[in-house]
Amino acid sequence: MSPATRPTRPGRCRTAAAAATVSAAVVLSACTGGSPPPAPSETAATATNTGAPSPAASAPATGAPATGSGADAAGNIPQLVENLSPSVVTIFTDGGLGSGVVYSEDGLILTNEHVIRGNTTVEVAFADGQRVEGTVRATDAVTDLALVQANRTGLPKPTYQTNLPKVGEGALVLGSPLGFENTATAGIISGLHRSIPGSASNSLSLVDLIQTDAPISPGNSGGAVINMRGEIIGISEAYLPPSTGAVALGFAIPAATAVEVAEELLADGTAEHAYVGLTPGELTRQIAEQLGIDASTGVVVLNVDEDGPAGRAGIRPGDVLESMEGVELDAPERLLAELRNRNPGDSVGFKVKRGDESLDIKAELTERPAS
Repeated sequence: MSPATRPTRPGRCRTAAAAATVSAAVVLSACTGGSPPPAPSETAATATNTGAPSPAASAPATGAPATGSGADAAGNIPQLVENLSPSVVTIFTDGGLGSGVVYSEDGLILTNEHVIRGNTTVEVAFADGQRVEGTVRATDAVTDLALVQANRTGLPKPTYQTNLPKVGEGALVLGSPLGFENTATAGIISGLHRSIPGSASNSLSLVDLIQTDAPISPGNSGGAVINMRGEIIGISEAYLPPSTGAVALGFAIPAATAVEVAEELLADGTAEHAYVGLTPGELTRQIAEQLGIDASTGVVVLNVDEDGPAGRAGIRPGDVLESMEGVELDAPERLLAELRNRNPGDSVGFKVKRGDESLDIKAELTERPAS
């Protein structure tokens, strides 16, 4: 299931509705709409497709290795930005723009699926000003990741840190917010294992994320979140806009997830995900009363795929899932996050509330259908 999008007018940014429960809208940070990007030969200042001026690129050439080691540059933000900028690109599509990160020296770029959605070819702009054609190679809407093959080699591949960062560590975000290419913003890692409340109703991707207060804006999607050693620790994904009352709430896909999915996509063009075969919903007081159950927490089952694991195990619409393998399910997003850590073929136990009954039900997870 791909992140849901709301129709936009030209020059506005793609957004996704998030939580009615928190009265907030999470924004997937790619920009859509507006006029196509200027050709590389154009030197006059022109407006980007978000209506903002496009600054001239001034970072080192991407065909050469980044200078200086991460250890040498640790804590030296200007040096870190100089070192990593050649590994971060801007991706232009027919509908807008986003960012990306070099995944291999032979031109493979890692980005968000929602950045390139609906496109088979894109334009990839590098920090030295060169633009080349890119072909969408593989996508995974569940984790919102995609691979683009750029028509350029000899690229500087950064180090991807597959261990989670620590809360409080310094963080830099590199990308092209609102079309301002080669932009750096700074902050810290604010939290781990974050799921955006209410997102499960229209997205499978907004769970188990890194939270940062380093500013993330439309156009940053698919760009790099790096630590003070110059390692990629996340791929920019979304943010909560100030209109929700949020202050610097940005989210990124952990680098460990990105690398795992990228390697699966490289292997056969698909990523494997566990499938339980039900639609989870928030358990409100009103729903509990309608179901005639005495429960204040859990996930209500809205629909069940009768031929899927849940249906075969006997789970029904209207059941309330209280826990999975001992983990309390306090929101639909918690269920999605727990499934993210499981594999097809795993057998998982649910504690289920059905009217006055408390049931223990085992379900054997399968691979998520391609659709």
